[in-house]
Amino acid sequence: MDWEVEAESNPDLMASLLFFKIIPICESELTDLQEMFLSLLLEILTLFTSDLTESELETKLIPRIDQWISILPYMDLDPQSEPVLELESLITQKLSVDELKRGLISPINQIYSIVVCSPESKLEWEKKPTNLICLSPQVQLYFEKGKFSVAGEVEWSSSSNEECWFNERKQGIYFLCRNCNGKYHEEYQKAQVVIKNHHLHPKHHLQLATFLDRSRECYCCDDDLLGVFYYCSSCDFAMNVPCVEKPPLSLSIDHPKWHEHPLSLFSRHVPLNCSLCALSDLNSPIYMCPPCGFVVHLRCIKNLPRVIRISRHPHRISFTHSFDDQRDWSCGVCRRKIDNDYGGYSCLKDGCSYAAHSKCATQSNVWDGKELEGEPEEAEDEDVEPFVRISDGIIQHFSHEHHHLKLHENIYEDYDDSKQCHACITPIYFGSFYSCTQCDFILHEACANLSRKIFHPIHPHKLILMGEYDGGTNDYNLCSACPRHCTGFTYKCTKQRCPFQIHVQCATISEPLLHESHTHPLFLTSKPGEWRTCSICKDYLYSDRETFNCIECDFALCFACATLPQKVRYKYDKHTLTLSYGEETTSSMVYWCEACEKQIDLKKQFYKCDEYCCVTLHVDCLLGWTLYMRPGSSFPYSSKRFDVVRNNRMSRPFCERCEKRCEDIIYFHRLGSIICSLHCAY
Repeated sequence: MDWEVEAESNPDLMASLLFFKIIPICESELTDLQEMFLSLLLEILTLFTSDLTESELETKLIPRIDQWISILPYMDLDPQSEPVLELESLITQKLSVDELKRGLISPINQIYSIVVCSPESKLEWEKKPTNLICLSPQVQLYFEKGKFSVAGEVEWSSSSNEECWFNERKQGIYFLCRNCNGKYHEEYQKAQVVIKNHHLHPKHHLQLATFLDRSRECYCCDDDLLGVFYYCSSCDFAMNVPCVEKPPLSLSIDHPKWHEHPLSLFSRHVPLNCSLCALSDLNSPIYMCPPCGFVVHLRCIKNLPRVIRISRHPHRISFTHSFDDQRDWSCGVCRRKIDNDYGGYSCLKDGCSYAAHSKCATQSNVWDGKELEGEPEEAEDEDVEPFVRISDGIIQHFSHEHHHLKLHENIYEDYDDSKQCHACITPIYFGSFYSCTQCDFILHEACANLSRKIFHPIHPHKLILMGEYDGGTNDYNLCSACPRHCTGFTYKCTKQRCPFQIHVQCATISEPLLHESHTHPLFLTSKPGEWRTCSICKDYLYSDRETFNCIECDFALCFACATLPQKVRYKYDKHTLTLSYGEETTSSMVYWCEACEKQIDLKKQFYKCDEYCCVTLHVDCLLGWTLYMRPGSSFPYSSKRFDVVRNNRMSRPFCERCEKRCEDIIYFHRLGSIICSLHCAY
């Protein structure tokens, strides 16, 4: 495998490569400043390759990068150098975890190269380490549907011993040579290739194996498996190398918080349903109380909270060991049935029957990680009104405070595509709307009444409604749900440094979703890290985003498809067009798009007129590729400000980047330059 090529497209792998390069240098005699530089960098890279949550991004990774940046001037590195400025810029932007990691790794690598690997500094830093342990994995694994399988034996080149990967863990220093698999490193101690009769898995041998991508947690320590680990192919048992040296688990433990009797270690690796989470997870040690039949994962004892608040429910919920047998309970997160004999969470409020599975309620996309047992309930924030009523039909909206807005009833039959709501960036087709008495600002009546603060089901923190882009260049306008760029109103996370934001189009659809594309109701049941491809658009690029899912079949609907308007108007048709989700037909009839004059694929979404005129259009041709970017607005992108311009000239202009005509219904303008798309704007 060409590791260097793979690392260029995989920030986690690139961070691991850098990590392994640093470890040998740590064995040298270093100054206090050098030790601090490397120590902080190792902490950053360790966090970088872990499964970071948004809260850990704020509380762990960003502070360490800030501290690391603060010592760079003392390492003879110009604080105004390009990689330092890029690093400082990135950590001040509201980016998702993955976006930040993709951006960070390059300047971090550049700074390391300048400080440590430049010719004048290399002799001072690099000295050969002496107390390393060589890892020589024998089998290569692949990971599918939560389980490992053996792909074959590990293949290595044996040309030289020039480059090694090093990985420091709590129990010592381990390295993996990617050239010879230890063949040329006889001077170092070697880790066992096979372990027999390990106390955590005495039934089968454990073999040293490798899988270099993120997969699942170690059986022993709950940390992510670290690229090279011990594995049992018979049981799918996996454990990190340092954990092998840990002392045996206690044969008996006391946890009165969870059970009144002492609990005994159950050493057999067999599936047993945990009394707390109801799952038969084989990736955690099990303790049990034989007289009571109480069975529990060690992981659940250590990690499950007692009282929490989740984004799916307005009240606090607390752990209960069982549920009332007099009724059927279903989980408010995954919508599946709850087994009344096992533990879970139920609402503390009298008369409220909300309940959730233990694992569902503690998912990172619904719970903020805070244990609230013993914590007083905070007073709910007063709901701030979005506008002040000046008189009957006249308001002053928070997003347009310098002018008043007047209420109108949309009774006109003529369609004016220039009338777009500044909040949701969709045309004013039907219903009432507010318009400014002095300028072209306009809002749907429903958008004018949007709540200022909300909780959204796919995010654990409170969100606040923000108006249109205010003109800076350090903002970010990509929706965390669809994901589309938008120049309208956005709900943004109130937690500092949390990059989550969601456009009002996505924020205002809720579950159960009754959608024309499917016969069953749809729910937000996606788990963190779960990949589901939308059944409508089949866009694999965003398969890691939340989807509305059917609990009766495999249908999934992404936010981008869920928010497409069902009914639209077309300026050359007096009728309303409806969205078609693909037609199964044996007819030889061919449909053509009225705008681009290309054939329409009847198996994909398109708009059509159901009246006698039979107008049909591609979705992108009617709404545009960037349908939530309003002409006349501005937006930040790639640290630059762009203006959105309606593409309604007699002759379409040429893009100055790709030198092709601008085909979309809008184009972008910056400092006299015309740009056709976000791709060219980057």
